[in-house]
Amino acid sequence: MRSDLARRLFVTAAQIFCLVGTLVGTGVLGTEVADSAGGSLSDNATLIAPLGPAFSIWSVIYVGLFAYTVWQWFPRNATTARERRIGWLAGITMILNAAWLLVIQVDLIWISVLVILALAVSLGLLVKRLQENPESSLLGRFIVDGTFGLYLGWVTAATCTNIAAAGSAYGLGSESTTDEWIAITVMAVAVVLSAIYVAVLGPRFAVAAGIAWALAWIGVGRLTDEPASQLVGIAAAILSAAVLIIWAVGRARLNRSAREDRGVERRPAYF
Repeated sequence: MRSDLARRLFVTAAQIFCLVGTLVGTGVLGTEVADSAGGSLSDNATLIAPLGPAFSIWSVIYVGLFAYTVWQWFPRNATTARERRIGWLAGITMILNAAWLLVIQVDLIWISVLVILALAVSLGLLVKRLQENPESSLLGRFIVDGTFGLYLGWVTAATCTNIAAAGSAYGLGSESTTDEWIAITVMAVAVVLSAIYVAVLGPRFAVAAGIAWALAWIGVGRLTDEPASQLVGIAAAILSAAVLIIWAVGRARLNRSAREDRGVERRPAYF
């Protein structure tokens, strides 16, 4: 069908645009993100900035997005109800990702907050549609559910960091004890969101892993780098573990429900 072809072409074009944005954001064609917007997005700009190695998660996400772009071209995948429901949104998330990188290049940090919020909402809607249209094949769940789940988890945490960076860029924050508790509160919001995701989207390990990864590296950053804060560092480590515990409890409840409802068709395991 023409609509299927249009959707696949749109996803492919979005993937290319995303690649261009990545080259800009990594400094190949522009300024690295850490050096943009006056350094307000560097790994030592705020109390809830993850340490540098945390951003290696983007390599996994970008490989996953490329694999998905190829995956959606296979004839048996292109015409499924699942792909028809998520394809356009998948392309939109790639475009928003590139748009965020380009906006940061011109130091429009508060605009970047709006862009990353739109990205988080788009990813939430996409993963919700994955939950409503489960994939039967292990490879499909790994490529699609795994990629977009990890993407959602990381962007959820990154949205909190982005907001903090925007505030820092405009002189908010003084590294006082009050700021430490504000940082902990913001991280706690990410944990609450992880619980909401478990309730609404199912206990998806990739989503939990993305959030927990970001919080863990915030903890490492505050305990080993500037701005140093033992309070925030320890809290981040505890909250990171809390995200994984929430996921594990959700997974255990799902397994128990499946055992109790043996007569009901079981859905494949979430990623």
